[in-house]
Amino acid sequence: MKPNKELLAAICCMLFASLSAEEELIRFGDFESWISRTIEESAIVGGKKKTIYEIGPKGTFDGARAYTNQGGSPWGTSNAYAKVSGIVKTNSSVFPDKHGSGQCAKLYTQILKCKALGIVNITVLAPGSIFLGSLLEPVTSASDPLSKMNTGIPFTKKPKAVKFDYKYYTTGGERIRESGFGRRQTLSGKDMGKCICLLQKRWEDGDGKIHALRVGTMLRYFTQNTPEWKEGQSFDVHYGDITHESFYKEGMELMKGEKAYHALNSKGKCVPIQEDGWAKADETPTHMILIFDSSYGEPFSGTIGNTLWVDNVKLVY
Repeated sequence: MKPNKELLAAICCMLFASLSAEEELIRFGDFESWISRTIEESAIVGGKKKTIYEIGPKGTFDGARAYTNQGGSPWGTSNAYAKVSGIVKTNSSVFPDKHGSGQCAKLYTQILKCKALGIVNITVLAPGSIFLGSLLEPVTSASDPLSKMNTGIPFTKKPKAVKFDYKYYTTGGERIRESGFGRRQTLSGKDMGKCICLLQKRWEDGDGKIHALRVGTMLRYFTQNTPEWKEGQSFDVHYGDITHESFYKEGMELMKGEKAYHALNSKGKCVPIQEDGWAKADETPTHMILIFDSSYGEPFSGTIGNTLWVDNVKLVY
Protein backbone atom coordinates (compact mmCIF):
# COMPACT_ATOMS: atom_id res chain seq x y z
CA MET A 1 0.00 0.00 0.00
CA LYS A 2 1.48 3.32 -1.08
CA PRO A 3 1.59 6.08 1.51
CA ASN A 4 -0.76 8.99 0.98
CA LYS A 5 1.66 11.88 0.42
CA GLU A 6 -0.95 14.54 1.11
CA LEU A 7 -1.90 12.86 4.40
CA LEU A 8 1.75 12.57 5.44
CA ALA A 9 2.33 16.20 4.59
CA ALA A 10 -0.70 17.23 6.66
CA ILE A 11 0.48 15.16 9.64
CA CYS A 12 3.96 16.70 9.40
CA CYS A 13 2.45 20.18 9.35
CA MET A 14 0.33 19.38 12.40
CA LEU A 15 3.35 18.05 14.29
CA PHE A 16 5.42 21.08 13.34
CA ALA A 17 2.67 23.43 14.44
CA SER A 18 2.35 21.66 17.79
CA LEU A 19 6.09 21.94 18.39
CA SER A 20 6.53 25.52 17.19
CA ALA A 21 7.08 28.18 19.82
CA GLU A 22 4.30 30.59 20.69
CA GLU A 23 5.19 34.15 19.78
CA GLU A 24 3.67 37.40 21.04
CA LEU A 25 4.19 40.68 19.20
CA ILE A 26 4.71 43.51 21.67
CA ARG A 27 2.02 46.08 21.00
CA PHE A 28 3.12 48.52 18.26
CA GLY A 29 6.34 46.49 18.03
CA ASP A 30 5.91 46.18 14.27
CA PHE A 31 6.47 49.99 14.07
CA GLU A 32 3.87 50.37 11.33
CA SER A 33 2.24 53.42 12.92
CA TRP A 34 3.79 56.55 14.39
CA ILE A 35 2.65 59.74 16.12
CA SER A 36 4.16 62.95 14.74
CA ARG A 37 4.77 65.96 16.96
CA THR A 38 5.39 69.41 15.48
CA ILE A 39 6.96 71.72 18.04
CA GLU A 40 8.04 75.33 17.53
CA GLU A 41 11.34 75.94 19.27
CA SER A 42 12.02 79.22 21.06
CA ALA A 43 13.10 82.21 18.97
CA ILE A 44 16.35 82.49 20.90
CA VAL A 45 17.42 79.08 19.53
CA GLY A 46 16.18 79.71 15.98
CA GLY A 47 12.41 79.54 16.29
CA LYS A 48 12.05 76.71 13.78
CA LYS A 49 9.26 74.16 13.76
CA LYS A 50 10.66 70.67 14.35
CA THR A 51 8.90 67.33 13.88
CA ILE A 52 9.71 64.45 16.18
CA TYR A 53 8.11 61.00 16.37
CA GLU A 54 6.65 58.65 18.96
CA ILE A 55 5.59 55.01 18.66
CA GLY A 56 1.85 54.54 18.83
CA PRO A 57 -1.40 54.81 16.84
CA LYS A 58 -1.03 56.97 13.73
CA GLY A 59 -1.84 60.58 14.54
CA THR A 60 -0.47 63.89 15.77
CA PHE A 61 0.40 65.40 19.14
CA ASP A 62 1.46 68.91 18.24
CA GLY A 63 2.63 71.82 20.33
CA ALA A 64 5.10 72.43 23.13
CA ARG A 65 3.38 70.20 25.65
CA ALA A 66 4.31 67.15 27.67
CA TYR A 67 3.75 63.91 25.80
CA THR A 68 2.20 60.88 27.44
CA ASN A 69 1.94 57.46 25.78
CA GLN A 70 -1.05 57.34 23.44
CA GLY A 71 -3.47 54.57 22.47
CA GLY A 72 -2.09 52.01 24.91
CA SER A 73 1.40 52.14 23.42
CA PRO A 74 3.98 50.75 25.87
CA TRP A 75 6.90 52.45 24.06
CA GLY A 76 8.90 55.49 25.04
CA THR A 77 11.69 57.03 22.98
CA SER A 78 14.66 59.34 23.47
CA ASN A 79 12.88 61.94 21.34
CA ALA A 80 11.96 64.77 23.63
CA TYR A 81 10.40 68.16 24.17
CA ALA A 82 12.72 70.09 26.47
CA LYS A 83 12.11 73.37 28.27
CA VAL A 84 15.19 74.67 30.03
CA SER A 85 15.00 78.08 31.71
CA GLY A 86 11.92 78.82 29.61
CA ILE A 87 13.64 77.91 26.31
CA VAL A 88 11.84 75.27 24.19
CA LYS A 89 14.10 72.81 22.35
CA THR A 90 13.65 69.34 20.86
CA ASN A 91 15.74 66.19 20.58
CA SER A 92 15.17 63.80 17.70
CA SER A 93 17.24 60.61 17.48
CA VAL A 94 14.53 58.02 16.71
CA PHE A 95 12.73 57.97 13.35
CA PRO A 96 10.39 55.78 11.30
CA ASP A 97 12.21 54.20 8.35
CA LYS A 98 11.48 51.70 5.58
CA HIS A 99 11.80 47.94 5.99
CA GLY A 100 10.58 45.93 3.03
CA SER A 101 7.05 47.04 2.25
CA GLY A 102 6.54 48.39 5.78
CA GLN A 103 8.22 50.48 8.43
CA CYS A 104 10.72 50.02 11.24
CA ALA A 105 12.38 52.10 13.97
CA LYS A 106 15.69 53.80 13.18
CA LEU A 107 17.89 54.74 16.16
CA TYR A 108 20.71 57.19 15.45
CA THR A 109 23.64 58.53 17.50
CA GLN A 110 24.29 62.20 16.84
CA ILE A 111 25.60 65.47 18.24
CA LEU A 112 22.97 68.00 19.31
CA LYS A 113 23.81 71.66 19.75
CA CYS A 114 21.72 74.25 21.52
CA LYS A 115 22.53 77.79 20.37
CA ALA A 116 21.30 81.00 21.92
CA LEU A 117 21.79 84.23 19.94
CA GLY A 118 24.22 82.44 17.65
CA ILE A 119 26.45 81.25 20.48
CA VAL A 120 26.85 77.52 21.20
CA ASN A 121 25.74 77.12 24.78
CA ILE A 122 25.62 73.35 25.07
CA THR A 123 26.67 70.37 22.96
CA VAL A 124 25.69 66.79 23.82
CA LEU A 125 25.97 63.35 22.26
CA ALA A 126 22.49 61.86 21.90
CA PRO A 127 22.13 58.13 21.09
CA GLY A 128 18.79 56.90 19.81
CA SER A 129 16.80 54.79 22.25
CA ILE A 130 13.41 53.07 22.37
CA PHE A 131 12.18 51.36 25.52
CA LEU A 132 9.15 49.96 27.29
CA GLY A 133 8.02 52.80 29.52
CA SER A 134 7.75 56.55 29.07
CA LEU A 135 9.87 59.68 28.95
CA LEU A 136 8.91 62.30 31.52
CA GLU A 137 8.42 65.64 29.82
CA PRO A 138 9.25 68.43 29.64
CA VAL A 139 12.92 67.64 30.09
CA THR A 140 14.32 70.51 32.14
CA SER A 141 18.05 69.74 32.19
CA ALA A 142 20.74 67.59 30.58
CA SER A 143 21.83 66.12 33.90
CA ASP A 144 20.98 62.58 35.05
CA PRO A 145 19.03 61.48 31.94
CA LEU A 146 18.03 58.11 33.49
CA SER A 147 15.93 60.03 36.01
CA LYS A 148 13.77 61.31 33.13
CA MET A 149 12.81 57.77 32.09
CA ASN A 150 9.97 55.80 33.66
CA THR A 151 11.50 52.44 32.75
CA GLY A 152 9.63 49.16 32.38
CA ILE A 153 6.02 47.99 32.34
CA PRO A 154 3.99 45.62 34.54
CA PHE A 155 4.60 42.07 33.31
CA THR A 156 4.17 38.62 34.87
CA LYS A 157 5.04 36.16 32.08
CA LYS A 158 8.31 34.26 31.55
CA PRO A 159 9.34 34.27 27.90
CA LYS A 160 12.06 31.97 26.63
CA ALA A 161 13.48 34.59 24.30
CA VAL A 162 13.16 38.03 22.74
CA LYS A 163 12.87 37.96 18.94
CA PHE A 164 13.23 40.79 16.44
CA ASP A 165 14.60 41.89 13.07
CA TYR A 166 17.60 44.20 13.07
CA LYS A 167 20.25 45.93 11.00
CA TYR A 168 23.27 47.76 12.40
CA TYR A 169 25.76 50.27 11.02
CA THR A 170 28.88 51.53 12.76
CA THR A 171 31.22 54.15 11.35
CA GLY A 172 34.14 52.63 13.25
CA GLY A 173 34.96 56.08 14.58
CA GLU A 174 36.18 57.01 18.01
CA ARG A 175 33.97 56.54 21.02
CA ILE A 176 33.41 59.80 22.87
CA ARG A 177 31.51 61.30 25.78
CA GLU A 178 29.97 64.73 25.32
CA SER A 179 27.65 65.72 28.15
CA GLY A 180 27.53 69.49 27.73
CA PHE A 181 29.65 69.89 30.83
CA GLY A 182 33.39 70.21 30.36
CA ARG A 183 35.42 69.09 27.38
CA ARG A 184 34.71 66.20 25.05
CA GLN A 185 36.26 62.96 26.31
CA THR A 186 37.65 60.17 24.16
CA LEU A 187 36.67 56.79 25.59
CA SER A 188 38.43 53.46 25.24
CA GLY A 189 36.91 50.53 23.41
CA LYS A 190 34.55 50.27 20.49
CA ASP A 191 30.99 51.54 20.48
CA MET A 192 28.19 49.00 20.06
CA GLY A 193 24.46 48.91 19.67
CA LYS A 194 22.58 47.23 22.48
CA CYS A 195 19.37 45.43 23.40
CA ILE A 196 18.70 44.53 27.03
CA CYS A 197 15.70 42.79 28.58
CA LEU A 198 15.38 42.52 32.36
CA LEU A 199 12.58 40.78 34.22
CA GLN A 200 12.25 42.06 37.77
CA LYS A 201 10.25 41.37 40.89
CA ARG A 202 9.70 44.87 42.31
CA TRP A 203 8.36 46.29 45.54
CA GLU A 204 8.23 49.73 47.18
CA ASP A 205 9.23 50.43 50.78
CA GLY A 206 7.65 52.89 53.19
CA ASP A 207 9.95 55.69 52.04
CA GLY A 208 8.91 55.36 48.41
CA LYS A 209 12.11 53.63 47.32
CA ILE A 210 11.73 50.94 44.66
CA HIS A 211 13.59 47.65 45.15
CA ALA A 212 13.81 44.65 42.86
CA LEU A 213 15.16 41.15 42.49
CA ARG A 214 16.45 40.16 39.05
CA VAL A 215 14.36 37.30 37.68
CA GLY A 216 15.46 37.13 34.02
CA THR A 217 18.24 38.60 31.88
CA MET A 218 18.86 39.00 28.14
CA LEU A 219 21.65 41.13 26.71
CA ARG A 220 22.74 41.47 23.10
CA TYR A 221 25.42 43.79 21.72
CA PHE A 222 25.67 44.71 18.04
CA THR A 223 29.28 45.08 16.97
CA GLN A 224 29.49 44.44 13.22
CA ASN A 225 28.03 46.19 10.20
CA THR A 226 25.07 44.22 8.86
CA PRO A 227 24.17 45.75 5.47
CA GLU A 228 21.35 43.24 5.08
CA TRP A 229 18.55 42.78 7.60
CA LYS A 230 18.87 39.94 10.12
CA GLU A 231 15.30 38.67 10.16
CA GLY A 232 13.65 36.86 13.06
CA GLN A 233 16.69 36.72 15.33
CA SER A 234 15.96 35.14 18.73
CA PHE A 235 17.95 35.80 21.92
CA ASP A 236 17.46 33.70 25.05
CA VAL A 237 16.27 35.04 28.39
CA HIS A 238 18.25 33.47 31.25
CA TYR A 239 16.62 33.00 34.65
CA GLY A 240 17.98 33.18 38.18
CA ASP A 241 21.55 33.92 39.26
CA ILE A 242 23.66 33.73 36.10
CA THR A 243 26.92 35.16 37.49
CA HIS A 244 28.72 31.78 37.21
CA GLU A 245 27.48 30.96 33.71
CA SER A 246 29.86 30.97 30.71
CA PHE A 247 27.68 33.52 28.86
CA TYR A 248 27.71 36.03 31.74
CA LYS A 249 29.32 39.31 30.64
CA GLU A 250 29.63 42.98 31.46
CA GLY A 251 26.24 44.66 31.30
CA MET A 252 24.39 41.72 32.86
CA GLU A 253 25.25 42.72 36.42
CA LEU A 254 22.65 43.95 38.91
CA MET A 255 21.72 47.59 38.32
CA LYS A 256 22.59 49.71 41.35
CA GLY A 257 23.70 53.23 42.19
CA GLU A 258 24.35 55.43 39.15
CA LYS A 259 23.62 52.54 36.78
CA ALA A 260 20.12 51.98 38.13
CA TYR A 261 17.17 52.55 35.85
CA HIS A 262 14.35 54.69 37.25
CA ALA A 263 10.59 54.28 37.61
CA LEU A 264 7.66 56.21 39.04
CA ASN A 265 6.76 55.24 42.60
CA SER A 266 3.28 55.37 44.15
CA LYS A 267 3.82 59.05 44.97
CA GLY A 268 4.51 59.95 41.35
CA LYS A 269 8.24 60.51 41.89
CA CYS A 270 10.78 58.95 39.51
CA VAL A 271 13.25 57.08 41.70
CA PRO A 272 16.08 54.57 41.09
CA ILE A 273 15.16 50.87 40.87
CA GLN A 274 17.72 49.28 43.18
CA GLU A 275 18.28 45.62 42.33
CA ASP A 276 19.03 43.98 45.70
CA GLY A 277 19.87 40.51 44.41
CA TRP A 278 19.07 37.61 42.11
CA ALA A 279 15.69 35.89 42.31
CA LYS A 280 15.33 32.12 42.07
CA ALA A 281 14.84 30.86 38.53
CA ASP A 282 11.23 29.83 39.25
CA GLU A 283 10.23 33.26 40.62
CA THR A 284 7.47 35.21 38.84
CA PRO A 285 8.36 38.74 37.70
CA THR A 286 6.23 41.84 38.21
CA HIS A 287 7.88 44.07 35.57
CA MET A 288 9.79 43.90 32.30
CA ILE A 289 12.45 46.31 31.07
CA LEU A 290 13.25 46.21 27.33
CA ILE A 291 15.58 48.79 25.77
CA PHE A 292 17.21 49.21 22.36
CA ASP A 293 20.10 51.70 22.02
CA SER A 294 22.16 52.82 19.04
CA SER A 295 25.12 53.25 21.42
CA TYR A 296 25.82 51.39 24.65
CA GLY A 297 27.40 52.59 27.89
CA GLU A 298 26.87 55.58 30.13
CA PRO A 299 24.67 58.50 29.03
CA PHE A 300 26.06 60.93 26.42
CA SER A 301 28.60 58.36 25.16
CA GLY A 302 28.97 56.61 21.80
CA THR A 303 30.20 57.03 18.25
CA ILE A 304 28.65 59.70 16.04
CA GLY A 305 26.70 58.13 13.17
CA ASN A 306 26.17 54.66 14.62
CA THR A 307 22.70 53.45 13.68
CA LEU A 308 20.45 50.57 14.77
CA TRP A 309 17.30 49.59 12.89
CA VAL A 310 14.73 47.43 14.73
CA ASP A 311 11.48 45.78 13.67
CA ASN A 312 8.89 43.14 14.67
CA VAL A 313 9.76 42.88 18.38
CA LYS A 314 8.24 39.71 19.85
CA LEU A 315 8.41 37.52 22.92
CA VAL A 316 8.84 33.77 22.45
CA TYR A 317 7.28 31.25 24.87
